[in-house]
Parts: sequence; structure tokens; C-alpha cells
Amino acid sequence: MRQEKMGVLLANLGTPDAPTASAVKRYLRQFLSDRRVVDTSRLLWWPLLRGVILPLRSPRVAKLYHSVWMAEGSPLMVYSRRQQQALARQLKDMPVALGMSYGQPSLASALDELLDAGVDHIVVLPLYPQYSCSTVAAVWDELARLLATRRRLPSVSFIRDYADHPAYIQALAASARRAFEQHGEPDMLLLSYHGIPQRYVDEGDDYAQRCRTTTRELVSALGISPDKVMMTFQSRFGREPWLTPYTDETMKMLGEKGVKHVQVMCPGFAADCLETLEEIAVQNREFFLEAGGEKYEYIPALNDEEAHIGMMEALVGRYR
Repeated sequence: MRQEKMGVLLANLGTPDAPTASAVKRYLRQFLSDRRVVDTSRLLWWPLLRGVILPLRSPRVAKLYHSVWMAEGSPLMVYSRRQQQALARQLKDMPVALGMSYGQPSLASALDELLDAGVDHIVVLPLYPQYSCSTVAAVWDELARLLATRRRLPSVSFIRDYADHPAYIQALAASARRAFEQHGEPDMLLLSYHGIPQRYVDEGDDYAQRCRTTTRELVSALGISPDKVMMTFQSRFGREPWLTPYTDETMKMLGEKGVKHVQVMCPGFAADCLETLEEIAVQNREFFLEAGGEKYEYIPALNDEEAHIGMMEALVGRYR
């Protein structure tokens, strides 16, 4: 019996090609056109997106991207490429391709790369630790659309999420402990997850529960009092209610209540990006200090740390 040739498709959200208004506009147009991300009636959404949001938001967001852009490119792309290369070194005989839901390299190009290499069993690993319909399901949808055009289909193993995987929790805990050793244990460790509309949860998305699971397991692994940990949600967009408490409002509240030292980590982000390096490390630091806080540190995402790559190897290794 012929043995299947396996390969890995690492998937993440995506990023503009450059920190310019035109590149950001192209990226946001694709991102905000996905019904998994924004499910508003197209009759209402298209005029708002094209006539108001893209023209006004793109130049502003481009400036933010410029402030965090690395010599090698967008932080999300730089760290994602490093993850891909490090995992490929670990797996040795298994090709690893990188695909983004929006922008380049696309999921289509990643799929072609694996199929051209003779892969007939693809393990899909969306780099979203906690499932959401707006992220993981968008990867599922696009792969299904792409494969629907093929006469010959590969076997596909799809990793839904890894919110409580022991290797993931231990990698997060080790990262937090290093920050404690370097800066001292904070008065409050704040775990900031990307938000989604509350309505999505009401309609069945279990994202909030998966975030609570990660938080619970991380607190247990660290062995610290739950009273010294808060879970919040960042990056809300639009006017409808999103998951609460909001990170920015919490920062202001903590400073006003006399909390002096805060450390923040973002367990929902596999790689540092605009939302962590600018929104959390810069904007929310200002909110906290201006409200009376004294000491603030952002704990970086796991990026291409050895323990993080080891977790990815463990996740996909189950299918070898």
C-alpha cells in the first residue's frame, strides 16, 4: 500500500504588502469583504465600506503600520515566515507552506505549492489558538472553495484550534515567567484577546469560551492567584457591542483605581502584528500611564520561539 506524502499548510490572517495607504486599502477591501468577518447586508455594507471606511481608514492605518514595520517587512509576515522555516526544519521530510486568508501569500498559492510537491495529505494548521467563525472558519471556507475546483482531492486534516494544548499553555507560561523575572511580578497580568461581536457568540461561536479555557489553563500553569489576572478583548470595530470587558477601558480603569504595575500578553496572537505592537504595546500603555499607572510591559507573542515551534510540531505530528 502506497504511503501518503504529507505536508503542512500554516494559515494566518494576512497583512498589507507595504505600509502605504494604497496597499492597506487593497488589504482592507479583501478582509472586510469576507462575510465571515462582516456579515452585514451587502446592500448596506458595500457603500459604507467603499465610500467611507476605506478612504478614511486606509491612510490612518498605513501610518500605524509604518510605525511597526520591520526591515524585512510587516511583522506578521516576518514572524510567519520564520515559523514556516523553523517548522520545516523540524519536520524535515514534510513540506510546510504558508498561506494567508487575505493578501499574499494566499491560501491558493500555499495549496498549489503543496500539491506541486506531490503532497496528498495536507494538515491545515490555522494559527489562531482559539477558534472563531471570523478566523478559523474563514480558512475552512476558502480551502473548500479552492478544492471545489479540483478533480483530484488530497486528504485533509484540519486542526480546529489548540486553546488548551499543554505545549501551548507551557510556552505561554514560560514567556510570562521570563517577563516576571525581568521586570518583577506585576500587580495585574492582563490577557488581551482579539474581540468579536457579542452577536457572533450569541449565535453559537464558542470563541469566548475557548478564550476562557486558555486563561484558566494559563493561570493554573503559572500558579498565581486568579485575582491577579484579567481577561479582556481588544480591537473592536463598528458600533455594535463586542465581547467585554474592553482592553482600552480596562487599562484606564486600572490606572484610576491605583494599580501601579501591569503586564499584558495576547494569547490569541501566534505572531506579533499591528494589533499587538502598536495597539497594545503603545496605545494601551499610554492609556494606563495617563490614568495613573506607573509601570507597563507588553509580553511579546510566542512568534518563532523554540517552544512555540515545538508545539506546532506536536500538533501536526499526530497525523504522521
